[in-house]
Amino acid sequence: MTRPPLIITLNSADQTAKLAVEIGAQLVAGDCILLNGPVGAGKTHFARSLIQSLMDFPEDVPSPTFTLVQTYDTTAGEVWHADLYRITSPAEVEELGLADAFSTAICLVEWPENLGDLAPENALQLTLSPSPTNEDARLARFDWTSDRWVTVLDRVQHDP
Repeated sequence: MTRPPLIITLNSADQTAKLAVEIGAQLVAGDCILLNGPVGAGKTHFARSLIQSLMDFPEDVPSPTFTLVQTYDTTAGEVWHADLYRITSPAEVEELGLADAFSTAICLVEWPENLGDLAPENALQLTLSPSPTNEDARLARFDWTSDRWVTVLDRVQHDP
């Protein structure tokens, strides 16, 4: 069952990072966030902030644009951060092992449209887009079908 989207205005990069930290604190193995939006919308910033918040000792979290996937051992378990911008078919996703990681790790996937049929049905869709009224702000739109995300989003929607 599709639910109405939740839309939050993020007025700064710091608010985007705070939202990522709040969501990250609730993630468990098998959770997947599909990060949508144009280049420069803040997908990597969101993912980086979330991953660093789960580390005992924060370290550099580079964009996986060229490596396609970066994995991290965190306090919440293994986290996979994938950037599928350069992927041309779902078969390439299979080769990366990402489809298997969907059930065993926390997965953050940029450019998820390149997953094709491999996109997890229970994933949280986060679309970041520039605000039409403030060039520094972003709109964060959340879409989901799994009840799993109701509790997660209820805890963050009132205080981005």
